[in-house]
Amino acid sequence: MPQVANVNAAAATLRNWVINLHKELDGTGVQAAHVAINVSIGTPAVPGFPTARPEEISPVYWDLHTTRRDQAELVFSL
Repeated sequence: MPQVANVNAAAATLRNWVINLHKELDGTGVQAAHVAINVSIGTPAVPGFPTARPEEISPVYWDLHTTRRDQAELVFSL
């Protein structure tokens, strides 16, 4: 979507950096992970694009931190 192209480029860069950092930190007890959010948060940014409330998204972060520490990434989408 052209309206969010700049955000998508930055998110792709962050994702790649975190995935590589996650690999480097393997076995150290330190976790680097990324949550890809595939919705607008709070209010619609683009007409017709899915929207979620922060309290719907936050459990994904908790799950990644508490039960999926071996994963570098989770995706939140509706």
